[in-house]
Formats: sequence, structure tokens, C-alpha cells
Amino acid sequence: MIRSRLCSPFSPLLTVRVSLFLRSKISPEFRAGVANRAKQMMSRNIGFGEDMVAYGQVVIGPPGSGKTTYCNGMSQFLQLIGRKVAVVNLDPANDALPPSNRYDCAVNIEDLIKLSDVMNEHSLGPNGGLVYCMDYLEKNIDWLQSKLQPLIKDGLSSSSFDFADHYILFDFPGQVELFFLHENAKRVIMKLIKKMDLRLTAVHLVDAHLCSDPGKYVSALLLSLSTMLHLELPHVNVLSKIDLIENYGKLAFNLDFYTDVQELSYLQDTLDQDPRSAKYRKLTKELCEVIEDFGLVDFTTLDIQDKESVGNLVKLIDKTNGFIFSSIEGSAVEFSKIAVQATEWDYFRYPSGFYMPFSYSHSFFDLELPFSFFAAVQEKYMKDDE
Repeated sequence: MIRSRLCSPFSPLLTVRVSLFLRSKISPEFRAGVANRAKQMMSRNIGFGEDMVAYGQVVIGPPGSGKTTYCNGMSQFLQLIGRKVAVVNLDPANDALPPSNRYDCAVNIEDLIKLSDVMNEHSLGPNGGLVYCMDYLEKNIDWLQSKLQPLIKDGLSSSSFDFADHYILFDFPGQVELFFLHENAKRVIMKLIKKMDLRLTAVHLVDAHLCSDPGKYVSALLLSLSTMLHLELPHVNVLSKIDLIENYGKLAFNLDFYTDVQELSYLQDTLDQDPRSAKYRKLTKELCEVIEDFGLVDFTTLDIQDKESVGNLVKLIDKTNGFIFSSIEGSAVEFSKIAVQATEWDYFRYPSGFYMPFSYSHSFFDLELPFSFFAAVQEKYMKDDE
């Protein structure tokens, strides 16, 4: 089960206190008052009540991990189960993609700034250009807010429930330094959360083929841990392209070993077989101990062409960002029961006002579409040497 230490949608202390009150020998009137007060307090955190709340995902990951393909497939899957989806492209280099691999986006950072223009005007490389673009976006955050506002406000007039009309997918650049070193991207996300009351989960994609190389796998673990600690968001780590995992060689261990991220000491024997890695044995051991000591990193798997795989990921993300709670009315005790139970819930269950159109009764994953429709996208800034 994916750990959710950073993903709690409400205070555990509040839940404990309310539970003790409800179980004590007090009058029914007082009990009802406590329950109502708890519901009012929790509405600020999980979108219950009068305030408009928008849910979504922050899609990040190294170059080649399949972020653009993920946004394309995920947006179509969510639409097919009855949600309105808006994809926000915050990658100023997406203009380098072939038209066949691009998705329709509701907001496009290219309308504000393009990486190619920054590189030409300021004589910067792709990495420096992306840092400049994120800094420019932060300074012009009002532009992004004005573009997002109609997507959120639509829910006020089109429905009676208490969250925004659109589920938002943010497609960020593939430069990893933006998410574990520099502050610009984090400040952009935090300003949107604060000013627009967004409920976001960071979905960190890592190419599954890295599991076939112990050294690269440890690097991916360290990157995932650093990103989790830096962003301070509800976080789900995903091994993408899981259907291609053995194309680069047979795995040394079962897949569970790589997803659960436990007993990393077993990797040492595998690393010692490679002369290039043997001399870094002590360093690798220390890094593995750091990862295990934090105990935060594990992975779920994804094959974007498989509807069951995508559906399971949606269930998990909906629990971390609180979407699962959006249509549930009840006391703090009922919310706490839902928060601790397994994620086996039906993602075809909608808040009041949603419905499943007849045309959505068959998933697009079953249709006869060319493979290129789902093919992994070659990322923009560096060529894949594999």
C-alpha cells in the first residue's frame, strides 16, 4: 500500500478528540453540536461546505518518463468516467513535440513564453532556459490565475455540489532540478494552492526500465525522495511503461522488491558484479540507508494502455488529494474510517450531479486505435541514449 504520511487531508488530532467526545456520556444535543463543528472545520481542508475546491495532479518526472503521454491518456480516461478535465501545459518546450503526440490543453504556457525564444534571446542552453521560464512564470502568476479562474468558477453555475467544474492536470517540464533544487516551480504550485484553493497530488513518473540497472534504480530512489521532501505535496511515485520493463534486461528480483523499496542491501551483491559500480560500494550503501531511514519512497506501477492499471492509479490519487471525500456527508469519525481503509472503492461512483453518458459506457482503451496514439513520448530536452 502506498504510504501517505504527507497526504493526510485532515488533522488526526481532530479526529481523536471528536471520537472521544462522541463516545463519552454527554447529552445528544452536545454530541450533535460537536459533530457539526467538526464538519465545519474539516470543510476547510477537504472541500466539504460552501467553498469552491478544485482537484488535480502535478505531473512531474525525468525526461523520457512519459509525462505528456500520461497527461494525454489520463485526461481521456477521466473524461470517459464522467469528469470534466482541463490539461494545463506548463512546459515551455512542448512546441518541439510532433503534432500527433500533443494533447489539447486548456492553458498553454507557450502563450506567455517559449523556451526557444528564451534560448535565442538570452544565449542560454535548455537547462538555463527552463529555469528562466519558471522564474518568469512565477513573476507572472497572475496570468496563470486568470487562465485557471474560468475553469474553477464554471462549477458555481453548472452544478450544485461544492467543488470546481474541472479536474486539472498540470504538465510540468522534465528538468528534475526544478523540483528538488530550485524553488521557482514549488513557489508557483504553492501560490496556486493558496490563492485558488487547489487540492493537488504530485504524480512523479519514473521510467520502469531503470529497475534493470541497480545503479540507476538507486539514483531514481534518491531523486524521488528529494522531490518528495522538496515539494511537500501529497505524493505518488509511479513506475511508468511497466509493460516495457524487461526490454532492457531481466530483473534481478521480483517486481515487488522494486515497488516496496525495502531491504535495499540485497542490491549490493548485484552492484558488486559490475566493476564500474564496485568501487562506489560504500557510497551506494550509505545512500540506500538514507532512503530506508526516511521510509517514504515506494512505487505503484502504470501501463497507460491498460484501463485497469490507469483505474487503480486514479483510485490512489483520488484518495491522496481528497477527491474521494468530496461527495461524502458525515461526521469526523466517518471520515476517519474512510481515510484508513484500503483503496478498493469504485471510481465509477460520482458525486451527486455527475452521470455516466451512454457514449462513455466503453473505455477508449478497448477501441482499435493505432499504437502511436499511446506511444511513449520522446522528451524534449535531451535525446534518449538507451
